[in-house]
Amino acid sequence: MNVRTILKTAAPVMPVLTIDNPALAAPLADALAAGGMRVAEITLRTPGAIESIAAMRKAVPELLVGAGTVLTPEMMLAVKRAGGQFAVSPGFTEILADAAIEYQMPLLPGVVTAGEIQTAIERGYKDLKFFPAESAGGVTLLASYASVFRDICFCPTGGIKPGNMNDYLALKNVMCVGGSWVAPRKLIEAKDWQGITNLVASAQSTNCH
Repeated sequence: MNVRTILKTAAPVMPVLTIDNPALAAPLADALAAGGMRVAEITLRTPGAIESIAAMRKAVPELLVGAGTVLTPEMMLAVKRAGGQFAVSPGFTEILADAAIEYQMPLLPGVVTAGEIQTAIERGYKDLKFFPAESAGGVTLLASYASVFRDICFCPTGGIKPGNMNDYLALKNVMCVGGSWVAPRKLIEAKDWQGITNLVASAQSTNCH
């Protein structure tokens, strides 16, 4: 499976999940699936993240589960061993690109500048994360990139919410958006599974090009 397929499957929203307690991963996976979500990104910002990936993969095998905030080859390998199906990094490095090849792990690397995009293109990447989207220039910058990098698709993440997501999704070079609002940390900790299912269903009903 390649990154383009993952992004198409995730569209319109890739949920960015922060899970503190791995015991909550399985019911969270059920809640996501109930709302129509087919892809999930678990950030490696908590000690239980790797365990949560394994638990989510076991609970709902049809859900594509990957990891975000992948910074090193060692982290990528841990994701692979846990059953993670893709990796997302905040930036692009040659070391991570090499690791993705070695571990046969689909990688969605983060970029902001034209130079970073060109570097990624030179390594064969056509699907990129635009991060941090809002503070880096948002819709205006992505729109300007569309005419220059015509074959590149982006998944903007960072500062994206229901109020501005449609502005991003209207861009021809945006495949999907990433956001934490569909399954916020406070709802996960409160075990409000129905609340999460409702947010997911609402996000999934958004039309994208």
